[in-house]
Amino acid sequence: MQPTPNLFDPTARQQRRARAANSDPSSWFLHEIAADHVSERLKEINRVFTDPVIIGWKASLWAQKLNIDARCIPDQEVLDLPEGQADLIIHALNLHSANDPVGQLIQMRRGLRPDGLMIAVMFAGETLHELRDAFTQAEAQVEGGISPRIAPMGEIRALGSLLQRAGFALPVADTILLDTSYKTPLHLMHELRAMGETNIVAERRKSGLRRDTLAAAIDHYNSHYSIENNRIAASFELAFLTGWHPADNQQKPLRPGSATVSLADFLNTQST
Repeated sequence: MQPTPNLFDPTARQQRRARAANSDPSSWFLHEIAADHVSERLKEINRVFTDPVIIGWKASLWAQKLNIDARCIPDQEVLDLPEGQADLIIHALNLHSANDPVGQLIQMRRGLRPDGLMIAVMFAGETLHELRDAFTQAEAQVEGGISPRIAPMGEIRALGSLLQRAGFALPVADTILLDTSYKTPLHLMHELRAMGETNIVAERRKSGLRRDTLAAAIDHYNSHYSIENNRIAASFELAFLTGWHPADNQQKPLRPGSATVSLADFLNTQST
């Protein structure tokens, strides 16, 4: 059986990140926002974590933002996670570019001890939909066809099913939408480059971007997504996947049909 081809090019990923390594730290604001949201979620959990692990190329930034002494490891395909040793694992805004996200989740579940917590943050469906539309329209108009320039992003229902497939208990998936703005589409593209988040789709067109296609994309972006103060809108959707390593002491969902009080009685209403 032929192996499944990679959706993402790992060599391009490393090149993009190496190029962005010395970028202005202000370009990593999405990592800081995501880490702040994870910090708030951790505060709501009555638990002291003693063996946390953070996965990602900006893992040390996350450890600083979360103010935790964590072991920081890269988001390679085979994670450096000894089985059953961590009580908290955070996948820090990288899962969207993994070739095998379910495999990554399974590795994290195995790396947790019973009742350990996993939180994975990734870009989701609405991310950069404006830029995607601009390039789609421009390439269709100028070149008579389209090529993958922005990676596909998972929808919340599909992302939730990943947790179940990976064997996590008490799985929860939710998203937040961040509405940002930039001076021009080129400013947005330059910031994506500084984030290390430019195109690494394996089937991307390897030739350079044509000037006329870029000009058409910018024109479409400006005409359809301009907002007040002569700026353009740019959306980023962050998905948060939360799950626990199964343990006997965790609460379990009730069996279907096991309720002892009807909803009508509970609401003090008359059944019909």
